[in-house]
Amino acid sequence: MTTLLQINTSIYNGNGQSSQLARQFVAAYRNSHPDVEVRVRDVAAGTSVPHLDAERFGAFIAKPEDRSAAQQAVVEYSDTLIDELKRADVIVLGLPMYNFGVPSQLKAYFDHIARAGVTFKYTDQGPVGLLTGKKVYVFAARGGVYAGTPLDTQTSYVRDFLRFIGIDDVTFVYAEGLARGADFRQAGIASAVAEIEKIAA
Repeated sequence: MTTLLQINTSIYNGNGQSSQLARQFVAAYRNSHPDVEVRVRDVAAGTSVPHLDAERFGAFIAKPEDRSAAQQAVVEYSDTLIDELKRADVIVLGLPMYNFGVPSQLKAYFDHIARAGVTFKYTDQGPVGLLTGKKVYVFAARGGVYAGTPLDTQTSYVRDFLRFIGIDDVTFVYAEGLARGADFRQAGIASAVAEIEKIAA
């Protein structure tokens, strides 16, 4: 059985365009892979992933036997997020662009899953990612048109982070120009949907 983890990061929850595209892909993927088990993690809805601070970082680096009860709770929360990733064969990421970058909630999520000795390790040759053998699909929704330009800081950042934890099979699907008028919006979404139909088979 294949396990798929859908990660939504839009502040509009399931109504965000990136979340809708991710959901369309998951529905199409289900059709061609009926045995798939789908799990959903929304990092921006309700109790969103807390942003990293000194207290939470201290919990990550403390020795297990020295952790306070509060620190143990922080680590267990991180362990839950990491366990979801470990179990997933396919990861679907809905990615809106906010002010030329990724949502801060996604950065907070990344901060909670990047843990030395757990999702990556340091070696004499540099860091080595430990979450290997996974496929990631990223559905990036933008108000402007940025793909392939210096203003697209999202693509390189997400690729670099995922590679850091061992995931290098990443496909991006872009829906761009969504804030440039009805025609641009329609064309941007149509392009993304057409790509979904190709890659979900």
